[in-house]
Amino acid sequence: MQPVLDYLRAHGARFEKELCEYLRMPSVSAQSHHAKDMRATADWLVKHCRAMGLKVKKHATNFHPIVTARTPRKKSNHHRPHYVVYGHYDVQPPEPLHEWKTPPFEPTIHNGAIYARGATDNKGQHFAHLKAVEAFLKTGTELPCDITFVIEGEEEVGSESLTKFLRQYRKDLKCDVVVVSDTGMPSKKHPALTYSLRGVAAMEITVRGPKADLHSGIYGGTVDNPAMVLSQMLAALRDKKGRISVPGFYDKVQKLSTYERKQMKRLPINEQQYRRLVGVPKLFGESGYTHHEQRSARPTLEINGLTSGYQGEGSKTIVPAWASAKITCRLVPDQSPGMINRLLKKQLKKLCPPTVKLEIEEGHGADAYLVSPDGAQAQAALSALREAFGHEPVILREGGSIPIITEFKNVLGADSLLLGLALPDDNLHSPNEKFDLACFHKGAEMSARLWPKLAAA
Repeated sequence: MQPVLDYLRAHGARFEKELCEYLRMPSVSAQSHHAKDMRATADWLVKHCRAMGLKVKKHATNFHPIVTARTPRKKSNHHRPHYVVYGHYDVQPPEPLHEWKTPPFEPTIHNGAIYARGATDNKGQHFAHLKAVEAFLKTGTELPCDITFVIEGEEEVGSESLTKFLRQYRKDLKCDVVVVSDTGMPSKKHPALTYSLRGVAAMEITVRGPKADLHSGIYGGTVDNPAMVLSQMLAALRDKKGRISVPGFYDKVQKLSTYERKQMKRLPINEQQYRRLVGVPKLFGESGYTHHEQRSARPTLEINGLTSGYQGEGSKTIVPAWASAKITCRLVPDQSPGMINRLLKKQLKKLCPPTVKLEIEEGHGADAYLVSPDGAQAQAALSALREAFGHEPVILREGGSIPIITEFKNVLGADSLLLGLALPDDNLHSPNEKFDLACFHKGAEMSARLWPKLAAA
């Protein structure tokens, strides 16, 4: 193991330069004008992994390519554990561009961090695992397991191609566990194993009134205003105590155990620090739960976008013809997207007056994920975190969703170890995204320590 660790430390500066090269590529999956950049990024990844000594293949899909890279297979008379490492090379759109302090695709190192779109989400995180494997291969240190990297280009747009890919290559990808670094840790002194993710259910609501925008002076007062109607409907979905006012919404929600609540109290960010982090004058949340519990272990309903009427400069006195809202619910274990959508649709129909027409379009959905943190594989991961970071790790629930995690379980039959390297202020999905270099290097060390521990578990 020592030659591997020595290699990681000796080549750290080169790793940073390589990561910057990776980050310069504007691999924005959601924007069609970046399709060429997506292919170029996949090609770069293929070339880089091949130079490391991995057996690499680029798989065409109906959208963006999937790259697989596996360690050289060794003949053995006994079972060799096989692990899949998942990551994604696509990134979020960089807009709004004017809020970036440095150009999003010109990586800049400042105060011990790399600033660029995709730095943490997710290029930097899976790159740390690649460098750990490189250290084994280049030092001639035998890996006690087989490893396959699966790096896709559609995570930010729903991973549509990956589910089909997993089914197609189920036999080749059958594994003992999937390792994913696409979550976070509370601080550098609190490395984390995430054992639960919230699910998601999305929909778009449209309220239609008159056949066209109307003069508010001539027609106002006789025609119901879709923007007003929709606002009233949305307001009725939540009470003043922060609970969702949809009958049956909480019926399947499990109570947090005493152990889980005790673990959450170990998290370092208090309410005042959290308030400053998100930049609000006062926190809001469901009564009876801490901010850590609210953001990770309780279901929510959020308005993600709200549109109606005139949005340009000055005034335009109209009754808008329509109003729409994009909504997502974050779900906890035992809440299914289908069930929540049915309950929400029923309530919206009940709230909608006969003066307008209601249209509801369901969007993407994913089940919540929960795995026990007490198993041998989880304990191996916690040990690797402890040794690499030099601090006692925490176990936590994560408020976000990674839909493909449930597919790994459903298709491959494998649980996932979620070993996130992102810090709370890394600005994922926001301007000025960054990746702390200490987390990058310690993450690579954690990955190197992980494989022998997993194989022995």
